[in-house]
Amino acid sequence: MPSALPAGDPAPADGSLPASALTELGDEPVSLYLHVPFCATRCGYCDFNTYTSAELGSAPGSSRQAFLDATQAELALAAGVLGERRVDTVFVGGGTPTLLAADELVGLLAAARQHFPLSDDAEVTTECNPESVDAGYLEALVAGGFNRISFGMQSARGHVLRVLERSHTPGRVADVVGWARAAGFGSVSLDLIYGTPGESLDDWRASLETALALAPDHVSAYALIVEEGTRLAAQIRRGDLPAPIDDLQADCYELADDLLSASGMGWYELSNWSRPGHQCRHNLAYWRGASWWGVGPGAHSHVGGVRWWNVKHPRRYSAVLAQGHSPAAARELLDADARRVERVLLESRLGEGLELSVLTASERARVPDLLARGLIEVGSDDRWSSQPEVNNLRSSVPDHRWSSLSRPLADARLRLTRKGRLLADAVVRDLLD
Repeated sequence: MPSALPAGDPAPADGSLPASALTELGDEPVSLYLHVPFCATRCGYCDFNTYTSAELGSAPGSSRQAFLDATQAELALAAGVLGERRVDTVFVGGGTPTLLAADELVGLLAAARQHFPLSDDAEVTTECNPESVDAGYLEALVAGGFNRISFGMQSARGHVLRVLERSHTPGRVADVVGWARAAGFGSVSLDLIYGTPGESLDDWRASLETALALAPDHVSAYALIVEEGTRLAAQIRRGDLPAPIDDLQADCYELADDLLSASGMGWYELSNWSRPGHQCRHNLAYWRGASWWGVGPGAHSHVGGVRWWNVKHPRRYSAVLAQGHSPAAARELLDADARRVERVLLESRLGEGLELSVLTASERARVPDLLARGLIEVGSDDRWSSQPEVNNLRSSVPDHRWSSLSRPLADARLRLTRKGRLLADAVVRDLLD
C-alpha cells in the first residue's frame, strides 16, 4: 500500500503562498514534477502512491481523462500562484507514466508549456517501464519535446525480476534503449536495484555489465528497502524470502562504484552516476534545495521554504480541483534551522559536497574526527587556505585525508569518501548538533 502522508498545517484552498516565499523565489526559475499514479500491476516492493485499474475501479474521477483534466487545473492554479515563471526542468514520474498513450503524455507536457515557458535548454524527462513502449511511442515523445528518458531496468536476471514482480523480460531493455537512441533522446538513464532476496554478487555484476554494454548516459543504483505494508515485507516476515543482507548490499555498492567509474561515469550523488554533462538536473534541484511544484495525486512541492503535499487518491485529487480548490492536503513552513539541517542531510550526499560554512561551530569541531576515520574529505581546488579555522582542522588529521584548498573556509566543502557513502546516515548523525 502507498505510504502515509506526513502531518502538517492547513493549506489555503486557493494555493497561495506566503509573501516571504515569493520574495525569496524572486525571478528564479522553478522545476515541475508531474506524477502519473497509474500502474498495470503493483510490484511487491513498492509503496509509492500508485494504483492499478482494479484498485481504482470505475467510480467518477478514477479515469485517465479525469486525471488529465485535474492536472490541467493544477497547472493553471500553479501559474496563478507563481506568475510568469521560467521552468528549467520537467520530470514525469509515477507510477508508470508510459501507461498513458503517447499523445496523452505529450499533451501533459504541452499543458505545462501552456502555463510555464520552458528554458531553451530545459531538461524534460519521463520515467518508463520497458514493457510499456515501442519505437513509435518513443519517437512521439521526442517529437513532443521530451529529451531525457529513465528506464526501470532493475536487474538483468530473470529470477531477480520475478522476486521484484517486474513485468519486463531482461532482454527488453536492450530493445528500448536502442529505440530511444534512434528516436533522438539526448540522454538515456537506467535504474537498477541491488540487494533483492536471492540475488548474489555475481547476479548484480551481470546486471551492471549488461547495463554498461548498452552505453547509458546515466545510471541510478538503489539498495532495496523493504517497506512496511508491502507484499515483499509480508513475504520476508513469513519466512518465504530472506531479508536483504547489509554486508552484501555494501559489496554491491562498491562493485557498482568500481564498474561504473571504470566505464567513465562519475559519482555525483550517493546512488547516481553519469557521463559528463548527463547529471539529472531535476534531481539536483531537489538535493540543492531549489524550488519545484509537484503536480498530481500525492505530489510534494517546495517553494521558498514552504513545503506542501497533495491529497493522495486520484479520485479525491480530481474532486478537489473540480471544485476550484488547491489539492494540497497540508503544508509546513520551514524555519531557518530546519532548512539548514536539510541542507546538511541532502548536500552531504552530493559529489560536489556541502559548504563547511553551513555547519555550526560545534559541528565543525566534529569534522577532524570524521576525517581521521576516513569518512569524509574537505577540499576545494588548488591549495591550502590560510584561514585559521582550516589550519586548526588540518593540524588534527593526516595530510592524505585532505584535498587542496584554494578559497577561504566559507568556500571549502565537505564530502563523503566511499567508506563514508556506505555509512552516510551515520555520518550525518555524528555531524549534526
